[in-house]
Amino acid sequence: MKKTEINSTEIAKLAGVSRSTVSRVINNYSNVPPETRDKVLRIIEEHHYVPNASAQVLAGKRTRTIGLFMIEAGHVSSDILSNMLIASVIENASSHGYYVLTHIIRDANNVESVRGVKDIFYQRRIDGGIFIGAANEEPFIEKLIENGYQVAVVDQGLPGRSEPNRIIANFDNSSGMMQAIEYLASLRHREIGLICGDMRRYSGPSKLEGFRMAMEHYRLPIREEWILPGGFSEESGYEAMTLFLEREATLPTAMVMANDSVAFGAMRALQEGGIEVPGDLSVIGFDDHALSSRFQPALTTLGIDFGAMMGKLTATLIEHIEERSTEFTRFTVDLNLIARDSCKKI
Repeated sequence: MKKTEINSTEIAKLAGVSRSTVSRVINNYSNVPPETRDKVLRIIEEHHYVPNASAQVLAGKRTRTIGLFMIEAGHVSSDILSNMLIASVIENASSHGYYVLTHIIRDANNVESVRGVKDIFYQRRIDGGIFIGAANEEPFIEKLIENGYQVAVVDQGLPGRSEPNRIIANFDNSSGMMQAIEYLASLRHREIGLICGDMRRYSGPSKLEGFRMAMEHYRLPIREEWILPGGFSEESGYEAMTLFLEREATLPTAMVMANDSVAFGAMRALQEGGIEVPGDLSVIGFDDHALSSRFQPALTTLGIDFGAMMGKLTATLIEHIEERSTEFTRFTVDLNLIARDSCKKI
């Protein structure tokens, strides 16, 4: 896991180019043939060469900076939850004497975007990084962990992956689903559906599995036509519910949503379709979004203390960076039912 040192002269020899060519590639000059640029960049990446780093960093001293990387194609600035997560990391890092470099990755499949993130690690501009919104097994994140960098991931479950530089924070989705179904069953609901989350992310399949287990536990029938594909955005909830209503299928009496944003979108589609919540359909969300208590009707949901979660994750990452903790770390965040106005007894 230890990263080897190499200088620009050795990079030039390995690439079969001059040292000045290596310099032009590093500084992104345009007068380098594409095939030469790709060859030099490949060797830089393979050997984790650290260009443009300060003498202190090259000497092995810490930058006292952590990275916060959000993988999100939408507008982060307008999302209250995303802003709270960012602020929580910055606040907690500051209390430990660390700075935070933040970056939004619009597309984890974009080669240039991924290369830019890798370079932040390879150039040692940060001592470690936190990733939010990643697919359960994101190749470039796994490569960073393999290369020995300190990496913390929100929402990941990869059996057998327990490297000492991997830190994971998960949600107790099984417990959350059990609480949701228990509550709906207490309101005499038996016909319950689900709008799933993004199945590429860990919470997508884990919430679906939790839903099935909870329905079986309370001996409630599972109807596959009421399990709808979705995501974790308001738009995905709106689209999933709109498509479902267009089929003119029989409605369940209640639905669980992958998160509160999905619930907001689904409830908007229901309203447009003339279906009342909770009069015609009871709805439960996940997360307790800042707007959930002010939504109409106020949304019943599973609350998560995101501030505490991000505080613990940030502190744990810093412990690993400072070598006060040298073991694989994973912790799970509890969820608690918050009953409001979007569910009714039948």
